Order: sequence, then C-alpha cells, then structure tokens
Amino acid sequence: MKVLLVNGSPHAHGCTYTALQEIAQTLQNEGIESDIFQVGTRPLSGCLGCGRCSEKGKCVMNDAVNEFLAKAAEYDAFVFGAPVHFASANGAMIAFLDRVFCAGKHVLQFKPAAAVVSCRRAGSTATFDQLNKYFAIRHMPIVTSQYWNQVHGNTPEEVRRDIEGMQTMRSLGRNMAWILRCIEAGKQAGFPHPEHEKQTKTNFIR
Repeated sequence: MKVLLVNGSPHAHGCTYTALQEIAQTLQNEGIESDIFQVGTRPLSGCLGCGRCSEKGKCVMNDAVNEFLAKAAEYDAFVFGAPVHFASANGAMIAFLDRVFCAGKHVLQFKPAAAVVSCRRAGSTATFDQLNKYFAIRHMPIVTSQYWNQVHGNTPEEVRRDIEGMQTMRSLGRNMAWILRCIEAGKQAGFPHPEHEKQTKTNFIR
C-alpha cells in the first residue's frame, strides 16, 4: 500500500512540507510506503473548461497536472497539503486541483484522501473546507484526525513547535493506515468498491 503526499506550496521544504513529513514518518512506522509530489513553482493555468480531458484521460496542458495523473494510478490514497493565502489555498494549488479532479476521476475515485493546511495564524478552517470539497465529488473516503488537519507557524521550526498540530498529523497518518487496511481486508473478503449508476446531470434552467 502506498500513499502520495502532494505538497502544493511553492516552498519545497517549508511549513506544508514539514506537516507532510510528519505524516510520512507515521505511515512508515505503520508499514505504509509514501512519496511526496511537489507541485512546484512553474506557472499553472486554471481549467479551460474545454472538456478534452474526458476524451484523453489527461489535461490538454502538459505540466505538473499530467505528471501527477501519470503517477496517481500507482497509489492507494492521497494527502493534499496547501498553505493558506488570504484565507484560501494558494492559487497554484487550486489551479492544480481543479484540473486534476476534472481529468483524473479514473485514478482517484474510491481512494481515501485527506487535506492538510498550513497557516501562520488564521484562514485554516476555510481552506480545509475548500479542499475537502474536491474529495466529496469523486467518491473518495475522507480521512480525518483528532482535530482539523492544520498546523500553525511561519517557519518549519515554528511548525515543529506546534505540538498539537504535529500530533494531529500523526493521528491522521495512523487513521490513513487503518482505513487502507480496512479497505484491503474488505477486498480480500469479497467486498470491492460499490458500483454506481451512470451520472445524470440536470440544469436548473430549462
């Protein structure tokens, strides 16, 4: 079993990374492999709404989004981490997620997911709500912890001093490992993921 931890921060080894590393260490202690995917600092366009991804299985723009989609099938679960910018996830992460969740249904659905947010002071819960909505539209079980998955600090050193935040990350890692084992046990017992009806979309204006 493998978990892909996505660092949406432009800082490869900053506060968000520090939180994800605490989860990675916990997963390792639980016998679960993990890797970190860095969204990076190259400019990311938002979704164009062209609909081509439904035909191609990937985005028409070849950047970090397609790099992620190419890897995602190898993993059993995901943690998406983002810093808070103006009480919201940073713009690059939102552009990334809009396109990943539009193009990547085939590699995301039925896999557990969790959001992690990093802030200096405030805006964390609004950002946490924002990120969880992506999982809720793709049949992804949302993994929780003992508190909202957030850390506080302006530097990695300050984040490591957020004792409750670090404990929340460890609890999240253990819960993720437990959910993955439960899903695996269910498959072995003959209970695969549920089959769903083909989605019917309706518009409010007729």
